[in-house]
Amino acid sequence: MLHTITEFLWSYVLIVLLVGLGVWFTVASRFVQFRFFGAMFGSLRRGIHEKEGHLSSFQALVVSVAGRVGGGNIAGVAVAITLGGPGAVFWMWLIGLMGMATSFFECSLAQLFKRAEPDGTYRGGPAYYMKHGLKRPGMAVVYSILLLVTFGFGFNAVQSFIVATSMEASFGVPVWMTGAALTVMVGITIFGGIKRIAHVAEFVVPIMAAGYVLVALFVLATNISEVPGAIAHIVKSALGFEQLVGGGFAAVVMQGVKRGLFSNEAGLGSAPNVAAVAYVPHPAHQGMVQSLSVFIDTLILCSCTAVIILLSDAYQPGAAGVNGVALTQAAMGNHVGSWGEGFVSVALLLFAFSSIMYNYYLGENSLNYFSEENQTLFRVFRVLVLVLVMWGSLQDLGTVFGFIDLTMALCGVVNLLAVGLLVPTAFRLLKDFDTQRSQVEVPQLDPAQWSDLDIDPKAWRD
Repeated sequence: MLHTITEFLWSYVLIVLLVGLGVWFTVASRFVQFRFFGAMFGSLRRGIHEKEGHLSSFQALVVSVAGRVGGGNIAGVAVAITLGGPGAVFWMWLIGLMGMATSFFECSLAQLFKRAEPDGTYRGGPAYYMKHGLKRPGMAVVYSILLLVTFGFGFNAVQSFIVATSMEASFGVPVWMTGAALTVMVGITIFGGIKRIAHVAEFVVPIMAAGYVLVALFVLATNISEVPGAIAHIVKSALGFEQLVGGGFAAVVMQGVKRGLFSNEAGLGSAPNVAAVAYVPHPAHQGMVQSLSVFIDTLILCSCTAVIILLSDAYQPGAAGVNGVALTQAAMGNHVGSWGEGFVSVALLLFAFSSIMYNYYLGENSLNYFSEENQTLFRVFRVLVLVLVMWGSLQDLGTVFGFIDLTMALCGVVNLLAVGLLVPTAFRLLKDFDTQRSQVEVPQLDPAQWSDLDIDPKAWRD
């Protein structure tokens, strides 16, 4: 029954909501993700400077990239290609491009409705714009529970499982040993709260992303004559006649959409939880930065993995036994030698570590919605997260992954419905930002002009 519900949500509901809202946001905003693409880097540059007591825009970006960049970029792309063929990558690209617009608006809304905490920091996310923007606290409760189960618990176990099996395959490290090491690393970080998570992510994420891209660029450079053919293969497989006749078109689109959402999370409502805590002069500033995060994840990192796989001899359509992270490792080893498989394992370890930190914060934010600043509850949650990280490294997570697919789909449905209902407010924000951009260098939100909405003036008093 769970499988049937999950397939229905992914096959019909989510595709309509993701693509429909993505196209609507793109067209109605006059292609905001492309109009603001250059300005995204300007906002990011200004956001590097940290205001004392607050997370900077850049730190919020790297924390969200830390979550987005993980198993989805290495194992998820391989799964999409294995089950949906090379054409699935094309649909991942499309979902990513549309998702840039969706992420812009959901993260801007999270900023608008954020609340100031007693210690001067901020809290926000979909639950907050559902409660304060839509006046639907019941919807906010449902979403918070789904977010807690999916990210706070489920995805942490999945990330641990992927890393442990990868390290065992590459270096012969027992899964329990990897699980224990990962548990200690995560424990040291998450008991320091969001500020320590942000500082660790600020160091780890750029290094791991740059290292992976550099190796991918080396592979592309050494196979440059074959790259156009690989890209043509992706497009042809996505739109080719053989898929339509053979009935495989739905599988191609399904895998592209499913793994695209799993990778970049645009529309899922996870990134807005982090976007809301940043100190920015106008909500749209963080919307632009988070839109760039989707571009980095899907259009750059996922594309790197896809091309590495398709340019190797490891990928044999229909062949059994080599899939998921094993396919990515085999492909990398095929290009650069035996050390390539170990490199993928180490990269995956860093990606998963940063993702677990991010997942933990999403779970903490969900708990905070129910009981603000309850340190005892937070400590219990941290211990449970560490238990699941250790447990996940020892399991076969097929059943758990199937359950998470369902809760992740429900997260997306609830959040996309909320964002769709808040479209008038979202476009009002964009209009205010566009108007100010033509008049001043750095647009700022004036809370007095938004007094008709339930925003927290204390969060914008500076």
